[in-house]
Amino acid sequence: MGKKLDFITTELQEFIANQKLFFVGTASNDGRVNVSPKGTDSFRVISKNKIVWLNLTGSGNETAAHLLKNNRMTIMFCAFEGKPLILRLYGEAKIYHKRDSEFHKYYNMFPKNVGARQIIEMEVDLVQTSCGFAVPFMDFKEERTTLNSWAAKQGEDKILEYWKNKNSISIDGFETKILDD
Repeated sequence: MGKKLDFITTELQEFIANQKLFFVGTASNDGRVNVSPKGTDSFRVISKNKIVWLNLTGSGNETAAHLLKNNRMTIMFCAFEGKPLILRLYGEAKIYHKRDSEFHKYYNMFPKNVGARQIIEMEVDLVQTSCGFAVPFMDFKEERTTLNSWAAKQGEDKILEYWKNKNSISIDGFETKILDD
């Protein structure tokens, strides 16, 4: 059934590379817990204990707000086809914005996207697998292109305005520092 590991094995790296969806969980010391589904080609395993993912513009920016308050993060993958598996990565994360050199170091690993707002880097300190026997089978049909098309249509100036209006403060009133210098 379940296992606890100190690192992401080669087999688990292959599993991650084949997934179309992952979930990110964060929480401040107070306020709400946030769980966000993430898709597109936005996740990379850097080493057996480090991952990065490209955070695209969305309706909120809870992950960034939470990580500024408490840098713990959990990422979960579920096998919706093939052998059943749930994979959780636990660790501490950092946020990089376009103003940070680390953002540009990692950004070239991903498809270009005008809606790219942060890159999250996580040092993984625990890898946990569990059975996934109750996760349903689902067939992948295709990626949704709506978010990427919307961002491209907005352009950089309108994206910055959107960040100011919709991504600067969390639902609990926490700053995200997305537009800080």
